[in-house]
Amino acid sequence: MSDVFAVDLALDLSPTVPEAVLAHLRLHMEGDSTDADNDEADWPDFVPLLADRGPATHIGGLLTGHLHQGPTHWSLTARQEIHAELLPDLVALAEMLAFNARTDGVIGQVRFYEDEIPELLVSRSGTLVKMPLREESPSTSRYLP
Repeated sequence: MSDVFAVDLALDLSPTVPEAVLAHLRLHMEGDSTDADNDEADWPDFVPLLADRGPATHIGGLLTGHLHQGPTHWSLTARQEIHAELLPDLVALAEMLAFNARTDGVIGQVRFYEDEIPELLVSRSGTLVKMPLREESPSTSRYLP
């Protein structure tokens, strides 16, 4: 058994997101510690959380991450496997993303790789709210007959 979590992020960042936030996010996306101008040296234990690409080992599908600059804002989409010891770092990253999210609502989800039901990551007025989901009985489903 492994201690891996599936992480999915999808959100638009505010048009006024500070450059320092974008630089930090790029470090997580690129995972490249060769840039002498970055602040990674200030964090000796820094681990890029959104840098893996290719087939996922535990959660199936692909690991991906993309940060795109549109005409009025930035968009982020990522799917990663995160080990349990990195969950505090993920929460800190998700708090930063929630604070800089363009709109309120779901910005991602986290799920232990063997579980079926994730915990939602929600931005509410710039604050991260973790919302555990629970299984609904089939007779009360709003979407299936």
